[in-house]
Amino acid sequence: MSATVAFDDVEVGTALPGRTFSVHRGDLVRYAGASGDFNVIHWNERVAKEVGLPDVIAHGMFTMAEAIQVVTDWVGDPGALVEYGVRFTRPVPVPDDDSGATLVVSAAVTEKLADRRVKVELKALCNDQKVLGMARAVVQLT
Repeated sequence: MSATVAFDDVEVGTALPGRTFSVHRGDLVRYAGASGDFNVIHWNERVAKEVGLPDVIAHGMFTMAEAIQVVTDWVGDPGALVEYGVRFTRPVPVPDDDSGATLVVSAAVTEKLADRRVKVELKALCNDQKVLGMARAVVQLT
């Protein structure tokens, strides 16, 4: 599969379609099983609160993976992702209820690079607070 977005059709400032993700405790259990990260703060509310967290929190890498879907969905090919990095600014608390947590992700092209690549900056919010800082990706376009 190759990227479906043409480099010549993209301008700096192009907004990618944003997305809202629901995060539930079951998602964290599945992620823990797939990643092998069984840190107790991701599944035990009592321990999470004892160490000063507001609740069980989503894995940082899970949050990163959810957020980058905005970019890979836009470009049409996960293999077009060349670079991706973030700073974790706040945890994503996941309450034990039917609603869970809501992660709102938006992104925009911030720079056109050589070799038909673009830089994309992402914004990820939970409870109207930034949870990923310096979230940037580079993607290869056609």
